[in-house]
Amino acid sequence: MRTGLQTRPIRLLLVSRLSDGSGEAVFTKIPVAPILFSLIPFFMLQFRIMAAGPFNTEDLLRRVSRSFYLTLRVLPSSVRQQLSCAYLLARAADTIADTQLVAVARRLEALRQLRSGIQAACEDRTPETPDLGELAKAQSSIAGQGNAAERGLLEKAGYLLDWMRGFQPRDRQEIGRVLDTITRGQELDLIRFGEAAKERIAALGSDADLDHYTYCVAGCVGEFWTKMCRSHVFPELLIPEETLLANGAQFGKGLQLVNILRDLTEDLRRGRCYIPQDRLSEHGLLPVQLLDPAVIVRFRPLHESYLKQAEEYLSAGWQYTAMLPFRHMRIRMACAWPALIGMKTLAHLRSGNVLDAGKRIKLARSEIRRLILRSTLLYPFPPAWFRLFDAVRRESASPHGSGGRNSMLAWL
Repeated sequence: MRTGLQTRPIRLLLVSRLSDGSGEAVFTKIPVAPILFSLIPFFMLQFRIMAAGPFNTEDLLRRVSRSFYLTLRVLPSSVRQQLSCAYLLARAADTIADTQLVAVARRLEALRQLRSGIQAACEDRTPETPDLGELAKAQSSIAGQGNAAERGLLEKAGYLLDWMRGFQPRDRQEIGRVLDTITRGQELDLIRFGEAAKERIAALGSDADLDHYTYCVAGCVGEFWTKMCRSHVFPELLIPEETLLANGAQFGKGLQLVNILRDLTEDLRRGRCYIPQDRLSEHGLLPVQLLDPAVIVRFRPLHESYLKQAEEYLSAGWQYTAMLPFRHMRIRMACAWPALIGMKTLAHLRSGNVLDAGKRIKLARSEIRRLILRSTLLYPFPPAWFRLFDAVRRESASPHGSGGRNSMLAWL
């Protein structure tokens, strides 16, 4: 005779009605628990769960990082603060370089001051806070969104450097290394385009220049991300580090190339053309001609070649994501979302006129949410989850495969 209470593990199941191809209904049971577990990152986004830094870093990140904030929020705590600190310092350097109301010489000086402060923090020395007051005040004079946030970012530069000093020596060295590469790339960019304007557009010289630029401002970030996660999250991973580093660098370059192609008209009106001059010449084009939306017919073949290159880079990024251990869901999602958003953006770039400044190509928030939710729900089913990138890529490959034109990095 049995005595006492008999217990059984509770197994939640979802009954799904499918078709076996013969027209007959087939019912199958799908475990619900993995789906519920997979929703954790999605709910983390809704409730803004993020470890605090020395000041309200979450609010600052949310205001200046746009879509990258989604990635930072789901990262494991072991790497979240280091990557957030590095991002904010890189964004501060980017703001310095882009503040056109301040003379080029002063911006170059400020970039070097910031790089010197970063080097001091790397060596655990008290950094001299860079004098960014003039640049911070200039943000209030610039029309457009985000300037108040960027002013706050520059005003917090000293706090960011102190925050960096609190990390482990190895982490400080990695942060310092990636920021040195980024700031030198921005310095070179500022020297190249510093005196450019809509009336005198300057262009990169060749694809080699474009590759160097995308590596300096984004490809190196993929390598940095890999080293930080390898050190703190999955040090036991057996995949050769050089493979991860190569794919990580291509991933970063792909995201930056998407940004370049998306922001083409905005950059042209600031005198910057990141489409190389020698490639434009092959198609009988000058940078200034890209200000005319009607030139899209002649420009589209060249534009398509860069869309394909961006697609190849993002594909390497998806392979990078798939190589990471399945159990590290948050890291994989933090990589998957930018890749999916980037591919979806390519679909919109193919279907719209990228030279029409009046119709800026941008994903709607609802599209981003759908990508995030879909990737989250499919995560317990690896084959279906892995095919998600190809599904979005097929949309990108079709000239009219995406939805409306106005339906994402800033990166980094």
